[in-house]
Amino acid sequence: MVRYTQKIAMWGIGISMAIASLQFASRTIAQPDTFKSLTLNNQTTSGVMMGSTGGTTSLPAVVSNRDRQGQACIGFGDSTPNHTLVLERPFSSLTIRVDSGGGDTTLLISGPGGVRCADAGESGRDVRLQQSDWQPGSYRVWIGTVTPRTNRDYRLIVRGN
Repeated sequence: MVRYTQKIAMWGIGISMAIASLQFASRTIAQPDTFKSLTLNNQTTSGVMMGSTGGTTSLPAVVSNRDRQGQACIGFGDSTPNHTLVLERPFSSLTIRVDSGGGDTTLLISGPGGVRCADAGESGRDVRLQQSDWQPGSYRVWIGTVTPRTNRDYRLIVRGN
């Protein structure tokens, strides 16, 4: 009788572990990936990506202290880019806007033609970048915050002309 009870107990533990591992795996699979890619071309000229800021890495140390127009790059985030923007054709103008509900966000983009940076300045609001002459290629996009360790969910809205 003791052996029979031990076998049932061991079988119960095994079943419990299997269920727990399945629950963990389903949560891991169901979590959204914050690293997203958006491709713009003749058919698709706009799109939205979502993510979350956060980190202690100085983004200028990773990307550049100044952008191609000499503007200072600022912000803290992760050392890896939040997104990739792929342009399959030239765009005369792109508007890239971060919507985090009014957080003090920064934007750094590295790709063909150099680095592009933007911040909200004194307003302390979400950042918006509108620049011309976007060449085809892959652009790495970092969304940062003015202060380190600031976590904000955001939508990145990209519109091309």
